[in-house]
Amino acid sequence: MSARRPAPPLPEPLAPLVDAHTHLDACGATDAASVAEMVDRAAGVGVGRVVTVADDLAAARWAVDAAHWDDRVYAAVALHPTRANALDEAARAELEKLAADPRVVAVGETGLDYYWPGKLDGCADIETQIEGFRWHIDLAKRIGKPLMIHNREADHDLLTVLLDEGAPETVIFHCFSSDANMALSCVAEGYILSFSGTASFKNAHELREAVKVVPDDQLLVETDAPYLTPHPYRGAPNEPYCLPYTVRALAELRAQEPMELAEISTANARRVYRFTA
Repeated sequence: MSARRPAPPLPEPLAPLVDAHTHLDACGATDAASVAEMVDRAAGVGVGRVVTVADDLAAARWAVDAAHWDDRVYAAVALHPTRANALDEAARAELEKLAADPRVVAVGETGLDYYWPGKLDGCADIETQIEGFRWHIDLAKRIGKPLMIHNREADHDLLTVLLDEGAPETVIFHCFSSDANMALSCVAEGYILSFSGTASFKNAHELREAVKVVPDDQLLVETDAPYLTPHPYRGAPNEPYCLPYTVRALAELRAQEPMELAEISTANARRVYRFTA
């Protein structure tokens, strides 16, 4: 993402849509007014609900607040795998309390990230990530909410930990970025795969093949904003209002009508996140 590139124009509206994973705080929202402005912009093109996701404790507190400020916003809370070394007893106690909030619809994003260790200062090592992942799996099962997974270059180990621990009833692979074989393995386990703007990138050949093998009832759509802005705006700032660009790209890959995919993904989001309205 580059601040030097202008924000994408508003897409042609496509409704109904749910942004299954975004980061409103990282997009620049700070308070109730800025959250409302951002969500209004998304609603204007058909994105009626968003799930704003935490990757550290401060973001988790903020996400829960944002979900109470605006009834179109829901939250997911966890420590990102690269921050698993901050998961001490105090953090666990606070995350348990936050995760129990009725506006929190998932435990996430958690999982494994094998890309950053050794590259990012302070990044949790793999053993610590696995320990943290196991704890988040247990939390999701205890409170009966979906587990939202971050997976980067850790396909085999991630599936192994889920099998070893026993997966929660609902598992969401946020920003799915693996190949069709991994997608089929996840589908066979009943996991939900959420696709972002990366699926619109012309050089993402393996991911674009994975998009085609996911059954309708196991698919979500997301922005992961402010990151991963869809083609042809790659590198520009992303926001939930950009979701229709991704959905149209996914629909083309899946040989579906965009409106059909919008309705399918929204029904899935309502079921998976148990939206009450």
